[in-house]
Amino acid sequence: HRDVATFADRRVNLHRDAVKQHREQVKRLREQLAEHIADSPDSPLVKMLLSGSLAKGTALRTLNDIDVAVYLREAAVPSGDGKLLDWLAGLLRVAYPTTQIDVHSGSHCVTVSFSGSGLNVDVVPVLYGGDPDDRGRLVTKDTGEHVLTSIPLHLEFIRRRKDGEPHYAQVIRLVKWWARRQKAERSGFRCKSFLAELVCAKMADGGSAFADYPQALETFFAYVVRPGLQERIAFADYYESGELPAPTGRPIEVFDPVNPRNNIASQYAEEDRLMLVEAAHDALDSLTEARASDTKGRAVERWRDVLGPSFGR
Repeated sequence: HRDVATFADRRVNLHRDAVKQHREQVKRLREQLAEHIADSPDSPLVKMLLSGSLAKGTALRTLNDIDVAVYLREAAVPSGDGKLLDWLAGLLRVAYPTTQIDVHSGSHCVTVSFSGSGLNVDVVPVLYGGDPDDRGRLVTKDTGEHVLTSIPLHLEFIRRRKDGEPHYAQVIRLVKWWARRQKAERSGFRCKSFLAELVCAKMADGGSAFADYPQALETFFAYVVRPGLQERIAFADYYESGELPAPTGRPIEVFDPVNPRNNIASQYAEEDRLMLVEAAHDALDSLTEARASDTKGRAVERWRDVLGPSFGR
């Protein structure tokens, strides 16, 4: 456990000074946008909220893109998805008239780049009609679909688990680090961060211990392997189980804790599920062998299979 904690501190975690710097940069963006909105009461722009791993406290040291959501008055948004991002980029250029910031639209978001720090902020539009809890229709990065969401409720969801289990976020970061390595080594491997977070949330709700990192990681991989991700995962924080849809027929069903109609793994095919289960099986075998090893050197080698060659160095 101490070795994994040390590795996480040295290699995995985004350190507090970097977190503070990134948050302050986003805060300046939000403040400047708020001033623009105050000066332009007819603007379609409503607000900006920090989202993603930086907001949740699960960011890795490798972070170079920060996710934020910009809320737009739904009635003012142009029709046709092809026009939305270019239109939003134009609004943001007016809101940020400075040579130190470059704004350009991509396939599913608008990117705001800081010339000084090299940091990119990925701005995802949320179509907002004034609903409580900042519920709006997020234009997703994966497919461009409009999906009902609430960023404050998502942050509250993970905050509850962090309050109940202080090591919850760290285990998520370790799982994300493992998944990042798998993506580099296994062509076509898929395991989005939100999926890892929700599997860990289900573990936390089931009373799994997180304070021992080797044990927590074994539990995560076993949770993936034993049912093969074929058991439906959902939560009762913000809706009743009866609001979930009938079986969708998708290989993986993991439902957004805010929106019971949103299977966050709906784009995963059967081969994606099998590859993810196989990778988790290999990791579980390595950790089981590491635990049974009669020398620390052999145990470290097996841990390197999971967390990479820099582990223990």
